[in-house]
Amino acid sequence: MIETPKVNGYLPDERPSFGKLILFALQQIIVMFPATVLVAILTGFHVSTTIFASGLATLCFILITGKKIPLYYGSSFSYITAICAITIPEVYGNPAPDHLISEAQFGIVLSGLISIAVGLLVRKVSMEKIEKVLPPTVTGSVALIIGLSLAGTALGNIVEVGGLKGVNAENQKLAANLSMTIALITLLATIFFSVYLKKGTWSQIPILLGLLLGYAVAFVAGKIAGIGFVDFSLGANDPILKLPHFTLPKPSWEAALAIMPIAIATIPESTAHLYQLDLYVNKLAEEKGVGKKYGIAEKLGLNLIGDGLGDMISGAIGGPAGTNYGENISTMAITKNYSIWVLIAASIITMLLSFVTPLSAAVYSIPTAVIGGLSIYLFGVIGAQGITIMLDKKVNLFDAKNLSIIATILIIGLGGSVLGGIPFFGLDLPPIAAAAVFGILLNLVYQLVDFFKNRKTEE
Repeated sequence: MIETPKVNGYLPDERPSFGKLILFALQQIIVMFPATVLVAILTGFHVSTTIFASGLATLCFILITGKKIPLYYGSSFSYITAICAITIPEVYGNPAPDHLISEAQFGIVLSGLISIAVGLLVRKVSMEKIEKVLPPTVTGSVALIIGLSLAGTALGNIVEVGGLKGVNAENQKLAANLSMTIALITLLATIFFSVYLKKGTWSQIPILLGLLLGYAVAFVAGKIAGIGFVDFSLGANDPILKLPHFTLPKPSWEAALAIMPIAIATIPESTAHLYQLDLYVNKLAEEKGVGKKYGIAEKLGLNLIGDGLGDMISGAIGGPAGTNYGENISTMAITKNYSIWVLIAASIITMLLSFVTPLSAAVYSIPTAVIGGLSIYLFGVIGAQGITIMLDKKVNLFDAKNLSIIATILIIGLGGSVLGGIPFFGLDLPPIAAAAVFGILLNLVYQLVDFFKNRKTEE
């Protein structure tokens, strides 16, 4: 009798042993940690609070969705520009003032309502009807300008060296050259790690590996040149254990207008993740001979509701807006480990880590040049995802209507970002929000014109 080879892996409702559970949970934390923390640094949010919010939002997402959807919630890069327009971080590495964080929280909490509203609609109607209002020409273009509008931030982190310790008029040029070198080493290392590391856990942490290498180079270069690329002073005098710095939302309609529309761009990404997960999980179930279908894709509406509630939970305590992470899905696919219990353990461990202050101090010590090098890659990927959305949905770029929507969103969004806002009848409109609203309205005009033309033809 021929034995069937045992298939390794865990389905969503399967639980590993305790030792493996902790190990697998740490692996999930490793892949989400760099990006989630980087968002906090770039937006001026408190790192420890962001880490705690990520774990809490993940845990709540899993419970809200009935432990049926194995996804991890982390801070989203898509919101960085809009949040920075409110928090306005003046000194890199220092959290923004509480009142500005609170205003941004208000926009983040309300942005969750968009995902919830779309989720409720999807449960009543099909996604096809939703895409008539939010077509890929809009969502893809918005994602594209989110990434491209951050280009100045990425390079600014590299070239602005005046605030570093030990920099003076005599060595400022040397500091600038070293900063650019550190950034390039970090950037190229991260790219090569992501391209050539194909197996195991290493393939899932190219950002962390690139960051560590850049950090080491910056530390050595700073010691030799007497320049403080690495600064350990922030949080050094705090106790080892400390509560995260929680803040409450403060009403600000400016923040709401700036941040809420960004939720539009994250909905297609979240949806794609769900469909990918459905394929992976059911493939494993088939390989293991489990006579059960995991209808994860059918829970699209529930997923969007969970995403929106995650934003509201994170925003309510002082964390940035987020989304489910593709890095974690990739880890699941490689390890064939989709256990809900692993993600529950990861979320609890993440919350416990947020109380360890040396961790926050270590994060704040990351050199701006290293962050700049990572940001060039990461922000570019955000823009590329916008193109991916349009390619995946087979957008016809020879169609005049599609071109007009894409073109106007790009120029309004990017032009407004360069100007720092769009002046309009005494208002200073947030550029990405204004571009998104214009694109949505233009698309609706086309929908109405086509409706009346078809109606006239039928008559």
